Amino acid sequence: MKLSRQVPLNALRVFEAVARLGSFTKAGEELGMTQTAVSYQVKLLEENIGEPLFLRRPRQISLTDTGERVLPKVSDAFVLLNEAMAEARGEIESTLLINTIATFASHWLARRLGAFQLRHPSIAVRLSASDTLIDFTREPVDVAIRSGAGNWRGLMSDKLIQADFSPMLSPKLAESVGGIHKPEDLMKLPIISPTDPWWRIWFTASGLSDLGLESRPRSQYGAQSFEASAAMAGQGVAILTPAFYGDEIAQGRLYQPFEMTCRDHRSYWLVYAENRRNVPKIKAFRNWILEEIARDRESAQ
Repeated sequence: MKLSRQVPLNALRVFEAVARLGSFTKAGEELGMTQTAVSYQVKLLEENIGEPLFLRRPRQISLTDTGERVLPKVSDAFVLLNEAMAEARGEIESTLLINTIATFASHWLARRLGAFQLRHPSIAVRLSASDTLIDFTREPVDVAIRSGAGNWRGLMSDKLIQADFSPMLSPKLAESVGGIHKPEDLMKLPIISPTDPWWRIWFTASGLSDLGLESRPRSQYGAQSFEASAAMAGQGVAILTPAFYGDEIAQGRLYQPFEMTCRDHRSYWLVYAENRRNVPKIKAFRNWILEEIARDRESAQ
C-alpha cells in the first residue's frame, strides 16, 4: 500500500481533539503535544485530503464545510476503535455513568435500576443527580436525563415523559378545609412555590385568573421531589407531574383532586453524545429505559 493511501490515524486524532476543544493549544495539552506539533499534524491531514479543515482567524478557529462533514465520522471511528481494543483485552464493560434530575432519579429511575442490572449484570451503574446541564465533552458522563425541548446541539435525545402537571396535596390537608371540590378551594390552603409558572398555566386553563399568587409567601424548594415531600407532610398544595407519583397516590399519601393536567414545552429526555450512540452500554440502557417507559404508558392507559 502506498504511503499516501494509508489512513493518517495520528493526524485524525489530532484533528478530532482540535475540533472538539476549539483550540490548537488545548488539543496539545490533552494529547501531550506542542502547539507546533498539533498544527503540523493538521496540515498533513489537510494536504492528504486536499481541502482545508479549519478557518484560522486571530484567537479563533472554526471548521470549514469539509471539516464539518469529516468530524462526526472521525469521532465515531475513534469510539469504535476504543471499544474494539477494550473487547480485545477482555475488559468487562465499564461503569455506566448516569446523571439525572433529582426528581426523575428519586421517583422513577432509582426504583427501576435493579431491573436493568439484572438484565445486564456485566454493566456497573453509577447514578448522580443534578439540575445543572452536564457538558459531555468535559465530564465523565455516559447518559443524562434532562428536562427541556430536546434540542441540545451535538447530543442525541429520546423523549421519555411529557412534563404534565396538576395540583396535588395530602388527603388530610384537603379534609381540613372540607374537601377540594373546585379549583378555587385550593386558594384556602398554602401554595407551595406560588411563583412556579405551572400554577398560572393550570389556573388559567381551569378558568381562573388574578388569584393573587404573587402575594403568597415566596417559598422555593428547588426541585419537584422536595415540593412533593412538603405536600405529603401537609405543608401545602404542590404542582406536580402525576406520572412520578402513582405509588404515593395509590398509598393515600398524595391526592390529585382534579383530573385536568396541563403541559408546557418541557419533557424529560434521555440524552447522550451523538458520537457515542453506538457504544454497547449506552445502547443497552437506551433500549431498556424506552421499553420501561412504553410499559408504563400501556399500564396507565
